[in-house]
Amino acid sequence: MGDRRTRAPDMEHSSGIRLDGGNSRGAVMASGHDAAERSPLLRKDWHYVDKPELDDLTAGEWALLQKQRNAYYAEQQALQALRFLAAAEQDASFGYQINNYRHCLQAATLAHRAGEDEETVVAALFHDIGFVACPDSHGAFAAALLANYVSEKNIWMLRHHAIFQQVHLAGVHDHEVDPEERERWRGHPHFDWTARFVDCYDQRAICARYDTAPLSFFEPMVQRVFARPPRRLIVD
Repeated sequence: MGDRRTRAPDMEHSSGIRLDGGNSRGAVMASGHDAAERSPLLRKDWHYVDKPELDDLTAGEWALLQKQRNAYYAEQQALQALRFLAAAEQDASFGYQINNYRHCLQAATLAHRAGEDEETVVAALFHDIGFVACPDSHGAFAAALLANYVSEKNIWMLRHHAIFQQVHLAGVHDHEVDPEERERWRGHPHFDWTARFVDCYDQRAICARYDTAPLSFFEPMVQRVFARPPRRLIVD
């Protein structure tokens, strides 16, 4: 959105995402302890280990955790990603007519209306999710969020889109902005896609009068992308 340091106000109506996690079940099974000593966030229908260190867990307890972890991720992962974005709905802008939240919605709306596939629409929705929390590495932030579920093409685009956007900032007099910086990747298999994404769905998504779709429109798409079998990533 603009340069690598941006943010702004949004008149978009509420997305309907529940910031309380959507779980009002209250306190949980005591498992040998008084329920009053347990966190009210624990669920009645799940079991909980109460060892003080990971080294103390048995094989059976690890198996229990893994089973519940998989169910938890299936239920919560997409919701928490959406909640992260929704939290910025009322944030102010330092100069744009729309804020980063509306910018993300607008980018996704543009991609959807252009006929891009669902994965690309979701990548557009989250491309600037870390724009304020980690401005200088927000592309890597978005790529890490979606890396298990989207194609290499979109992972590469997310990691590099902020640099590719600099070609649209030729009038910015800032020694940190080099409009030609993207040229070092010229010839890369995903160069043209990243340039097209930035041109069509990023640098154009700052219009206050555009009829941007609400976050609720994209929620089913996000759920489906996060429901894909995750790829195992290799950590260097």
